[in-house]
Amino acid sequence: TIKGGDFRSREANVHRLAEVSVNIIDQCVAQGVPFAREYGGLLDNRSFGGAQVSRTFYARGQTGQQLLIGAYQALEKEIAKGGVTMHKRTEMLDLVVVDGHAKGIITRNLQTGEVSSHAADCVLLATGGYGNVFFLSTNAMGCNVMAAFRAHKRGAYMANPCYTQIHPTCIPVSGDYQSKLTLMSESLRNDGRIWVPKSAETAKKIREGQLTATDVAEEDRDYYLERKYPSFGNLAPRDISSRSAKEVCDEGRGVAKTGLGVFLDFSDAIERLGEDTIRARYGNLFQMYEKITGDNPYKTPMMIYPAVHYTMGGLWVDYNLMSNVNGLHVLGEANFSDHGANRLGASALMQGLADGYFVIPATLPNYLASVEPGTVTTEAQEFVEAEKAVKDRIEKLLSINGKRAVDSFHRELGLLIWDKCGMSRSKDGLEEALKRLSEIRKEFWENVKIPGSGEGVNMELEKAGRVADFIDFGEVMIHDALDREESCGGHFREEYQFTKDDEDVKSGYTNEGEAKRRDDEYCYVSAWEYKGPGEKPFLHKEELEFENVELAVRSYK
Repeated sequence: TIKGGDFRSREANVHRLAEVSVNIIDQCVAQGVPFAREYGGLLDNRSFGGAQVSRTFYARGQTGQQLLIGAYQALEKEIAKGGVTMHKRTEMLDLVVVDGHAKGIITRNLQTGEVSSHAADCVLLATGGYGNVFFLSTNAMGCNVMAAFRAHKRGAYMANPCYTQIHPTCIPVSGDYQSKLTLMSESLRNDGRIWVPKSAETAKKIREGQLTATDVAEEDRDYYLERKYPSFGNLAPRDISSRSAKEVCDEGRGVAKTGLGVFLDFSDAIERLGEDTIRARYGNLFQMYEKITGDNPYKTPMMIYPAVHYTMGGLWVDYNLMSNVNGLHVLGEANFSDHGANRLGASALMQGLADGYFVIPATLPNYLASVEPGTVTTEAQEFVEAEKAVKDRIEKLLSINGKRAVDSFHRELGLLIWDKCGMSRSKDGLEEALKRLSEIRKEFWENVKIPGSGEGVNMELEKAGRVADFIDFGEVMIHDALDREESCGGHFREEYQFTKDDEDVKSGYTNEGEAKRRDDEYCYVSAWEYKGPGEKPFLHKEELEFENVELAVRSYK
């Protein structure tokens, strides 16, 4: 996990994650998650990207969904018993801080429009990542950064926001009409082989429909991951696999109509193992792919291309998962702690379950023991002021009455962030993005059109609040990418990559064009403090220390 994250994660947190990982499986089995089993009844394992051993427990091609259902069912049981109160269709719009301690939140009911205050002894955020800042991602369209960014504006540090994961196996973009992308499980890379034609001319003929994948002879195919990383092959880590796909498409060898796509081919696996075996392993994924694209992956290779999937950055937390704001604890993808600059497959599920089931129950009492329960209520002046600020912001958004739809701003923002702070970044591109972001913000607050009112259901109002925060968050992300003048994991600065003159390339240890870290200057966590809209945030640094794992150049050859 530390190597996969390019040595930019906190070693102590990763060590704890590994320690409790076995307990996670037992917990999920007890909840009824139908993990795959061997013939004798023991739990089965398979390989995932970045690992050469079969270390991953799985449930066919839908492990994440099954784990989610298991967790939801356990939660519903507690709701039915009266131990948990569920507020459905409710969105957090602000964090309330009283005397330096997080003591509650302000929410809006998405059905009635009612804004209300909720006081507590502490606040736990488990609100996911910020991948939808790119507009097109594999995340659900409702996923947003609002809760985390509201906490950031109230003083919580935002850590490593430039670390975003681009997943290599997603269905390629097909047109401007799309509002999200579809993930194809990384498990497909166990048996699928990734390739493009060796010549740009052949790729062009495929794009134009003059040739099909099956028309390309074996000797004219470039299985580029197997060629570049013979030890790991098609199971190279996600950041490396995604950049490699971008490289071959940039060379003109992409096979999708847009030029942005590569083949994921199962013909060898079907010939070797039989179609029934492949159907048993990936049948649901193949069916989903055929429904979306109209192509039968048993007969013709899938087309895939990288897409935004996960965010390794998030709110800064200490070992107890508490942010620098006392009482504010942050769990799962919403925090930064475990994955460094790149996440390995299945590790998000591992972290989310570990944080919720095993870490926070042990660490939260440390904070609760230091405070007197029930001392703050919604009558406190801080709640009154926060609720008024939320209502004023809603009224301000509704009063603009401009001419552009919210989605048009989100799409423009997302394309900008993808182009300038996506799979590769450069100083010039990032500086250009900063300039454009301020222009987008100015036009948004002058020209956005939000029909309807704040009373009752108003999805355009919901989206407007989220996009406004995405614009401000985008600036923090760009500042972080500009400051980190190195390449590591999912953060690839074009100025910092291995060249043919580097000793590690000459020796054959790594390849030309791989990410080049600068451990002497950037072996730290970047924790950014909010200073106001349009202002550069202030950088705090947490130096990273490694006691059990030695810093080394990553090599997957």
